[in-house]
Amino acid sequence: MEPHAPLPPESPFKGKTGIKRIWNAFHYSLAGLRAALRHEDAFRQECLLAAVLIPLAFFMPTDGTGKALLIGSTLLMLIVELLNSAVEATVDRVSLERHQLAKRAKDIGSAAVLLALLNLALVWGLVLFG
Repeated sequence: MEPHAPLPPESPFKGKTGIKRIWNAFHYSLAGLRAALRHEDAFRQECLLAAVLIPLAFFMPTDGTGKALLIGSTLLMLIVELLNSAVEATVDRVSLERHQLAKRAKDIGSAAVLLALLNLALVWGLVLFG
């Protein structure tokens, strides 16, 4: 057996623990939401949809589980869009030249958003009419 190569060192940004880590993570998350709102048209559009659907879910004639499904499917759409935007930004950071793998990564991220939107429509339809 060959010996394994040494692992590269961890990121220098790692290492904070406890409350400080939680506080920093919270601020990084807010920065990510601000960046998505500022730079991602699709995320802004989906936030507008969520701003309508989430309050509407509270007024739907369904039990707590139904409301949770309505709100959860809406939040899932936003989460998937954020991840897709992160993949796209990373691919663009690596290179702006056309490459088959870059296209594949972006297309797969887009497919994930499509499935999240279909899930949203399906869940809302089933909860309200099914």
